Amino acid sequence: MQLAARLAQIQPFHVMSILERAKRLEQDGHDVIHLEIGEPDFPTPAPIVAAAQSALSRGETFYTAAMGLPALREAIAGWYRDRYRHEVDPARICVTPGASGALLIALALLAEPGRSVLLPDPTYPCNRHLVSLLDAEPVSVPVDAASRYQLSAADIDAHWREDSVAAMIASPANPTGTLITPDALADLHRAVAARAGTLIVDEIYHGLTYGCDAPTALAQSDDIFVINSFSKYFQMTGWRLGWLVVPDAYIAATERLMQNLFLAAPTLSQHAALAAFAPETVAGLEVRRSEFARRRDALLATLTPLGFRFPAIPEGAFYLYADVSALTDDSFAFARDLLEQAHVAVAPGRDFSLHDAERYVRLAYTCDSERLAEAGRRIAGFVDRRN
Repeated sequence: MQLAARLAQIQPFHVMSILERAKRLEQDGHDVIHLEIGEPDFPTPAPIVAAAQSALSRGETFYTAAMGLPALREAIAGWYRDRYRHEVDPARICVTPGASGALLIALALLAEPGRSVLLPDPTYPCNRHLVSLLDAEPVSVPVDAASRYQLSAADIDAHWREDSVAAMIASPANPTGTLITPDALADLHRAVAARAGTLIVDEIYHGLTYGCDAPTALAQSDDIFVINSFSKYFQMTGWRLGWLVVPDAYIAATERLMQNLFLAAPTLSQHAALAAFAPETVAGLEVRRSEFARRRDALLATLTPLGFRFPAIPEGAFYLYADVSALTDDSFAFARDLLEQAHVAVAPGRDFSLHDAERYVRLAYTCDSERLAEAGRRIAGFVDRRN
């Protein structure tokens, strides 16, 4: 079998070996608590499901326009107007098969052999891998709690190369749950733009912030690419629907890529998403956001006395990126042993980082409070037995 050389740069998720082992343990009758998967545990809101059922009954099963249903693009523009007080031309909005589809489109517009893209380390691993898929080079820039694990203007000064064309961040970020401040974002954008580069901002966890709100990067400039999704805040993971906002100059090229790569995003999902912005849907989502905040606070309170360190308290998403170096010098072995001995599954840092990965694990608070409390008891017992 012959594979393209680019496949050597695309690694599997290490957490999948944790998940596979967890499933085997469950098959053997063990009760495993899953804190490794980045997926909300809440079902898709009922108004969205009802909208899909209605669309299906009407026979809405044919391709849409490549850039998406006009009504949905208008609704997304309305979301920016109502939530962020920012006007976005619906013509700049491309509805994509998930945020991954949006990222692929954005990178396909910018990345190619001989070019490089700067990313923070740690970051969501698919970001690096999609850069490699396009035969460009991902440049991983180590970041830490001092910048809330975000790229900074100083990082651009230090790591930008002659072949660099873009920098990409996420706010809130996976795996750290941290946000970039508006001032830091403005400085970052200026540093990238001064080098004729492009800034890509992943906002798929927007809406899931606690004690603060996240302004959209579009408020900084119309030349920023912004990625979002219906998966996280709107809790439509399996519907595979996201969107990309592109600068005016890229609209025609974006449409060509959508036509050739995807034809269009899933039709039924697009009709369902028309109900995502309805007041009754958002009201229910805000209740769920409050529950995520309670879970975050409870898990922080449980884990901190056990030796888990949180140099930057997460302000969004549904993850804790924990420094476990006080407990182990190998976070993958720690995750493996935690699963085997306490039946709690967490993600090892090596999935997200090429730098200091052995220090970290990621915990997703995507199960209910009772299960999280039980996970805390099991982790406490596991740590106590190791001491």
